[in-house]
Amino acid sequence: MNDPSLAQFLAVTGTLPKQDQLAARAVKVGFLAPLSGPVESWGLPGLYGTTLWAERLNDEGGLLVGTQRHRVEIISYDTQDDPERTARGAQKLVDQDRVCLLMTLGGTTLRAVQPYLNARKVLTTTLLPSDLSPDTPYLIAPSETHPVYVVTGVQYICRTVKPRKVALCAQIDAMGLPSLAAYRAAFKAEGVSLCTEVTYQPRDAENRADSIVAEMMALEPDVLCWCTSYPSMVHALTEAAYRAGFKGSILSCTADGYKRLIERTSPEFMEGFTFQFPDFDDPALADRAFFEKPGHFYHDYNQRFPDQWSAVSWEYAAILDLWRAAVQRASTVSPMSVLAAMKVGGRATHAFGAAKWWGREFFGIDNALVGDWPVVQIRDGKARIMRFDSVIDWLEAHESELKAEMQSLGQMWQQRSADPGPMMPRTLGA
Repeated sequence: MNDPSLAQFLAVTGTLPKQDQLAARAVKVGFLAPLSGPVESWGLPGLYGTTLWAERLNDEGGLLVGTQRHRVEIISYDTQDDPERTARGAQKLVDQDRVCLLMTLGGTTLRAVQPYLNARKVLTTTLLPSDLSPDTPYLIAPSETHPVYVVTGVQYICRTVKPRKVALCAQIDAMGLPSLAAYRAAFKAEGVSLCTEVTYQPRDAENRADSIVAEMMALEPDVLCWCTSYPSMVHALTEAAYRAGFKGSILSCTADGYKRLIERTSPEFMEGFTFQFPDFDDPALADRAFFEKPGHFYHDYNQRFPDQWSAVSWEYAAILDLWRAAVQRASTVSPMSVLAAMKVGGRATHAFGAAKWWGREFFGIDNALVGDWPVVQIRDGKARIMRFDSVIDWLEAHESELKAEMQSLGQMWQQRSADPGPMMPRTLGA
């Protein structure tokens, strides 16, 4: 990467800018995500990560734009996962605060304000590539490629545990349905039978965890899969499986707060729990992660925000790192120039290494950055990366299966354009 470095800047200017000069040249980034309410665990930890990222960059002299350094200011707005609040927040951040980048969790609330963002050509990021369509040319998914990376966990568990029967559960919303489609397709690609599939409405779902798990266990599966259930539901389901005496393997997209799960179940029960998001002190990340020293970021994060590390703690910061590199390459913060710099050559570097811009077949536009993704298991009470697998290789072999499952759940972009509401899943086997 030939981005201007701090050393190069010093060679040109001879000195770091003073803090008052940085303050006068602030570049504003919007953070539009749930910071309270039932989905805050996929927003608030990400704000903490971006706070650390911005502080580190500003302490090092700020964002290099051409030959000048600018302070990066993160301006947040709590959507509470509510469409009306999301709309108000987007208008404030864009029209009043004049942010040059808008980071979001994504999902149904973002789709409601997408026409407004399109009209203003706001460079916007989402953690859900399923938000993408040809009608969203300025929306990108450069960090998390949910749900396609979950296929790597399925591959791993099928080739190590070799299950005969699997039971799935998923919530009926913009996060759960694409995940359900990906898990269906991935198990089908491995020739593994899905014996049970339970779908549920996310509101107050934790109170139904025992009954959901009982239904999943009725046909004695070897694997219970939580798909992309919300963190609180992952805990409720896992504890319910422990109470029910489940002896097989558990697969989940996330396992935020897994140490609390170990305390509330047992180390033996959680051994081998498989998911997709590592701790950043993992030795396997030393030469892969976007930060020069990911272990230092993980340490600083946990010192500053104890017990808050989650799947999104690093993701928004990873987006900022990619954006920073593009700004320095383009020598401007102009959104369209930065977007072009991000996508030049059709490839870029994301958190886990080299990746390519992909998505035209599924979303009508190549605005999702896809590469390798880690498979993580709990081993001796600690999350450890078992291996990295190529999502691109899987897609090249099984794209048709994933597309069929996405279509069956109404999650292809053409279907969402016609009817943006979530579609009820078909009956298993229908």
